[in-house]
Amino acid sequence: MAADGGGVSPYAYELFSVLGLPVTNAMITGWVISILLIIGIKLLVGKPKLVPSGGQAVVESMLGGILDIMEPIIGKKLIKKVFPLLITLFVFILINNWSGLLPGVGSFGHFSADLGPFPTMEAAEAGMAAATDAGQNVGHQIRQFDGSYFVGHFNYYFRPANADLNTTLALAIISFIAWIWYVLRYAGIKLLIYDLFGNKAEKSEVPGAIYFCLFIVFAGVGLIECVSILSRLVSLPFRLFGNVFGGENLLTSMHGMIAWVVPVPFFFLEILIGLVQALVFTLLTAVYIGLIVNHGDDEHAH
Repeated sequence: MAADGGGVSPYAYELFSVLGLPVTNAMITGWVISILLIIGIKLLVGKPKLVPSGGQAVVESMLGGILDIMEPIIGKKLIKKVFPLLITLFVFILINNWSGLLPGVGSFGHFSADLGPFPTMEAAEAGMAAATDAGQNVGHQIRQFDGSYFVGHFNYYFRPANADLNTTLALAIISFIAWIWYVLRYAGIKLLIYDLFGNKAEKSEVPGAIYFCLFIVFAGVGLIECVSILSRLVSLPFRLFGNVFGGENLLTSMHGMIAWVVPVPFFFLEILIGLVQALVFTLLTAVYIGLIVNHGDDEHAH
């Protein structure tokens, strides 16, 4: 994943294609993580028992902890229906955030030559500089093979899935579609429209002229809220991608300077950041759903 200057390429590398659709190293990592999660949880839990085994107790403790955090946000009425989505998002994002710390991720791959062969290192550097000035997307490294020099890039077989903006955007779209489904299913279109555009003022407490003018004000506020809702498709993926991608750059830079001992504290920092970002993404999804659904409960209570 190394790019010019020793950082990490912001783009996932295409390894091969299936029916014309590219398959990238980030996709491979996400698929492998998903398969390992399914197999791992199945092996831990086995057949659920009334008296849980050690593995089942660990999984139930984790589920119970996340459930306790999410229930006050979603509400008791809806938590059991929404919780499968929330726990899936949390675990998938968490493990993929940490996947960059696993041995072999960002290590194994093959070199792909874009320019060359060149007889000397100087000629290869000049060729890469000329191609860069011409706006061509050449590689990031110079490698020597059989006495000749080639300019190209190293295709890593595995890359943290959340260090690819495509993955985080897909997660944000899933979160957004789920929000629409749960709100329409359990709150209804009428409550949604009222929550966005409805006049929240009490008619008996404000003069009639002002009350009718407030319809225009709340309609304008509703349009702004619609923009805010759509902006989640930008804020959610970029927040997660930025933190994971930044962490990959940090670890790569530290290893480039000093390979031993010094980078260790940054590994622990990435573990903490990965946990926080997984929790933030999941909590925001829960908040978005709970705001309207619980608002409906409050209205009926009054």
